[in-house]
Amino acid sequence: MNISDLRKKLDSKEISAQEIFDEYFKKAEEENKKINCFININKEYSKKRLSKENNSILSNIPGVIKDNISIKDTITTAGSRMLEKYKSPYTASVVLNLKDFMLIGKGNMDSFAFGSSTENSGFGVTKNPLDLTRVAGGSSGGVSAAIASKLALFGIGTDTGGSVRQPASFCGVVGLKPTYGLCSRFGLIAMGSSFDVPGIITQNVKDAAIVLNEIAGYDVNDSTSVNIGKKDYTGLKKINKCKVGILKFPEEGLDKEVLEGFSSSVNLLKSMGMDIVEIDMKYIKYSLSVYYVIVPSEISANMSRYDGIRFGYHPEESFSVLDDFYKESRDKFEDEVKRRIMIGTFTLSQGYYDAYYNKAMKVRNLIKQEFIDTFKDIDFLVSPTTPTLPFHIGEKTKSPLSMYLSDIFTVPANVVGYPAISIPDKKFGDLFSGLQIIAKPFEEERLLSFANMMEEKLWK
Repeated sequence: MNISDLRKKLDSKEISAQEIFDEYFKKAEEENKKINCFININKEYSKKRLSKENNSILSNIPGVIKDNISIKDTITTAGSRMLEKYKSPYTASVVLNLKDFMLIGKGNMDSFAFGSSTENSGFGVTKNPLDLTRVAGGSSGGVSAAIASKLALFGIGTDTGGSVRQPASFCGVVGLKPTYGLCSRFGLIAMGSSFDVPGIITQNVKDAAIVLNEIAGYDVNDSTSVNIGKKDYTGLKKINKCKVGILKFPEEGLDKEVLEGFSSSVNLLKSMGMDIVEIDMKYIKYSLSVYYVIVPSEISANMSRYDGIRFGYHPEESFSVLDDFYKESRDKFEDEVKRRIMIGTFTLSQGYYDAYYNKAMKVRNLIKQEFIDTFKDIDFLVSPTTPTLPFHIGEKTKSPLSMYLSDIFTVPANVVGYPAISIPDKKFGDLFSGLQIIAKPFEEERLLSFANMMEEKLWK
């Protein structure tokens, strides 16, 4: 069932909000024992908020929110034991925009969103519901797993370098990263402030358009929010002819299934009469390197607030030496959190700022200009979403670099702030490969229309 179908059943009184509540929470409590997609199941919270009136398209529609997005009077852990008792005093703007939806739970995630597999969570790994021996992706792995398991009809995650699109691809669902500035970041626990955006995970493109319609918009509380006026993203149109860029990339390190899936999608585009152009970009290959210099730098600044005094775990015992207090508090940080803080502190330190951070910022500008020039001649840029199918749990935990390469196709869109979406493009047994489509900034209407058309052609 999709959002529109359930909305019709609610409006016609064919089904009640209480029946939805009973069914979804029963299933969530059962399935979470197997896949661990929720850090918290918010049954009592949602019970008090059951809406008697259907005031919006998402009234009483079950959703899941990533646990680094603040909701007043709920525990918001960001996937870390550092915040396991933190109760948010306010609600994020994107959640307020969802009005009276039904919150099934807070999605499990890599701690503070640092990871690509949800294996870095302080609350245990999330398993892929398509194959319980494999990861669900990250850092929004819990949200993707919940949507793939049909425990909710939509989910809100965050995407800093692919954290919505990559797990969506791994779980065989749709993941949308909007243009930077289109959706408010107010109430998101920051990772990389110039990269983070709220993202949407759904079972199909039409549902993603419905949710984007609700959460997009200018917010005075977010200084990076852009006021482009209100748009209707649900009016999906048929795109008869356009120019599609096929990103040229080295095939080494890619699963043969990923290449097969991508090739089948390219052939489909050709059969649809699209103008296909192979795009060889000079600077895009440096996106991952730029990302892993700038983002840890921003992380080191953002994480400095977790000192056990203002935010974070506060030891109950007293210490005569302040260093002992800090050690007890910061031992709550997971290993990947410590790793990225150390990298970021190093790149910002005296003597290394110009060699690393400043140089990365210059290359970021080169990549941005390359995207601007490339999109003068094309409407969309397509690539695989991930280089591999979902890998097995524990397969890459001992090799951080190998894990970082999981985001090689998704990171560029965050570096430049462009909108991108991942849709399933081919099925291999129980698993899916993903197709990523990138569009020009603030052209989500065309992006969703094109993705919806591809989805219908691929899975009709």
